Amino acid sequence: MTESKGDKEHGIQRVLNKLQNSVNKGDYYEAHQMYRTLYFRYSNQKKYDQVKKLLYEGALQMLECGQNTSGADLAELYVSVLVETKANPCDEILDRISILFEKMDQDLVERDIFLTNAMQWSCTGSTEYKTGHPNLHKRMAEIFWRQRNYTAARYHYLHSSDGCGFATMLVELHISEGYSNEIDLFIAQVVLQYLCLKKKNTANDAFESYTTQHPNIKGPPFLLPLLNFICFLLKIIESGKFTSFVILCEKYEYCIRRDPSYTDYLEKISQIFFNVKPNRSSANNPTFLGNIIQSLVSNLNEYDSEGENDDIMFTPSSSSS
Repeated sequence: MTESKGDKEHGIQRVLNKLQNSVNKGDYYEAHQMYRTLYFRYSNQKKYDQVKKLLYEGALQMLECGQNTSGADLAELYVSVLVETKANPCDEILDRISILFEKMDQDLVERDIFLTNAMQWSCTGSTEYKTGHPNLHKRMAEIFWRQRNYTAARYHYLHSSDGCGFATMLVELHISEGYSNEIDLFIAQVVLQYLCLKKKNTANDAFESYTTQHPNIKGPPFLLPLLNFICFLLKIIESGKFTSFVILCEKYEYCIRRDPSYTDYLEKISQIFFNVKPNRSSANNPTFLGNIIQSLVSNLNEYDSEGENDDIMFTPSSSSS
C-alpha cells in the first residue's frame, strides 16, 4: 500500500519530535542518526529547501552542544546538498557556512574537509573564481583573524576582494608582532601578490588603507623608499606605460633586492599589465632588470615611449634610506 502525502508528513513530524526529545535528554548519538534519517527522507522526496534548513539547523545544534564530529558530519551533508542542487552562492548560504565553520573546534580534522568542499562548491557556475568565491574567502579571513590565525587569514584575504580589511589586519599584525624595519615589507608583498592575481583595485585599496591607518607612516611622499616604489608602481600600472615601469624598477633596484621574491612578482606583473612576453634567454642575462630591458627592446614596436614618463616624478633612489 502506497504511503500518502499526509502520512509521510506525519511520519516526518513524529521523527522531528522524537529528535528534539533526544537532544533535550542529551542523547546526541540518537539525535544525529535521526537527522540523517530525515535527510534521506527529504532527499528522496526532493524537498531540497527543507533538507538544507534541516541540515543547517541540525549541524548548528550539534556544534553548540559540543558534538563536533556529529555537527561536522551534518555540515558536510549540507554542503553536499548545495553541490547536488547547484545552489548559487548568496549571502544567506555564505553566512550559514561561515557560522558552522566558526562553531567547529579548531583542531577538528573534518573542519578542513568542510572548508575545502565549501570552497569548491562556491565556484559553482563561475570560471572566474577558481579558488573559491571571494565573499566566502572574506568571511573565512575574518574568522581566522578573530582566532589569531594570521597565516590562514592572510591566505583567504589574498583571495578575497577586501583589500581594506586585509590592510587593517596587517596594521594590527605589524604593531603586535612585527619589527619596526618591516613596516614597508608587510604591505609591499601583499600589493605585489594582489597584482599577480590581477586584483589591481584591491591592491590599491590595501595600499591606501595600510598607509593611512598605520600610525607610524606619513605620506605620500613616504620616508621609506619601498613605499614610494609601490605607490609609483600602482600609478604606472593604471597609466599602462611600460617605459615608466622599466625606469621605476631601475631607480628602485636596491629596494627590489630586499626580497628575492619581488623580482618574480614584478616579472609576472610586466606580463599581465604590459603584455611582455616571458624572456627565454634569462640564462645569458640572469638579472630581472636585464630581462625587463631585453623585453622592452624586443617589444619596442609595440610601445610609443615618447613622453611616456613626463608625468611621473620619481623620487631619486638616493633620497631616502
